[in-house]
Amino acid sequence: MRLTGRMSPRRRTSSSVAGVSVAAALLLSACTPAEYPDAASPTPSSTPSASPRPTPTATPTPTPVPVTPRTVASGLDAPWSMAVVGDVVFVSERDTARILEVSLDGTTRVAATIEGVVHSDEGGLLGLATDGDALYVYSTARSGNRVEKYPLTGTPGSYGLGEPAAVIDGMPAGTHHNGGRIAFGPDGMLYIANGDTSDEPASQDPGSLAGKILRIAPDGGIPSDNPDPQSAVYSLGHRNVQGFAWAEDGTMFASEFGRNYRDELNVIEPGGNYGWPSVEGTGGEADGYIDPVQTWPTDAASPSGIAIVNDTILIANLRGRVLRAVPVADPSSSSELYAGEYGRLRDVTVGPDGTVFVLTNNTDGRGTPAEGDDRIVSLAVPRP
Repeated sequence: MRLTGRMSPRRRTSSSVAGVSVAAALLLSACTPAEYPDAASPTPSSTPSASPRPTPTATPTPTPVPVTPRTVASGLDAPWSMAVVGDVVFVSERDTARILEVSLDGTTRVAATIEGVVHSDEGGLLGLATDGDALYVYSTARSGNRVEKYPLTGTPGSYGLGEPAAVIDGMPAGTHHNGGRIAFGPDGMLYIANGDTSDEPASQDPGSLAGKILRIAPDGGIPSDNPDPQSAVYSLGHRNVQGFAWAEDGTMFASEFGRNYRDELNVIEPGGNYGWPSVEGTGGEADGYIDPVQTWPTDAASPSGIAIVNDTILIANLRGRVLRAVPVADPSSSSELYAGEYGRLRDVTVGPDGTVFVLTNNTDGRGTPAEGDDRIVSLAVPRP
């Protein structure tokens, strides 16, 4: 959907997205945020929105569940992210600032409590990533959003975290739209999602880190092959990116919350401009913006963490309460797994043996917790 008040776009650097086919189903109804505002939290807009245009979207099809899921851990408090090291799953809790060590037999213990975390609605202890020897931790502090590196100490069952080293700090922060996802790409660089923090024009400002995907070296340095070798900005024009993952050929996919019309799955290109706040959903290619490869109504999605397994993009959905499966070969289509069975889903990740871990998110004040929530559910997905 094209919005009024367009800012000057930055031209796309590649035409790889243009050839992606889009499924034929069209949905015309605009969706409003209801009980789950993290997918569509109202943000100030200085200009009125144009009438929504039909946006291509995939018609979901039922997918047979390959195996019976198993609850690995339960009783988690507003969990946000997972990182797997061997047979251990580390979990961040947004509000308590705790990092939990979860063994595959369900044993759960506190590995550390991160100091200086400031929780405010969507801010707090958010994303985790690992290089196998350390945990990289995204959190909100009084000075802004930050990423710190904590060396792992101890052994499985008694892990701890050593003294932190700052990787990047002072990033814009807000009550809403902090992004928060971090992950290592196949190039060994650290990718960071920072939301627009409800400052919509900042998404189009190349001098601001708000509304961006950042790419930095593990020590915080700026790679010389970034779109601008003097800047950590890898792509711009984002509202609130929540997950990213890479296909075997290196293609980078990212999930993103829309405001109250369309949530998105994007293919990320270096230096690409994804149109926010001028565009939500499709409709920006004529002005040099990059359109998503798939969109969903915001009340049926809120795509959060994503992972790729067996050439399938798995997307955890909050308001949609579903695990979506998107073929890498046809990212305009999707199918649904476990619709409504576990409530809100915040994150999904894959262990070294191919086991898929799904993280629920029903205790953050926006869901309806069931007995045992929140939990980690494991699913062994057989290869075709």
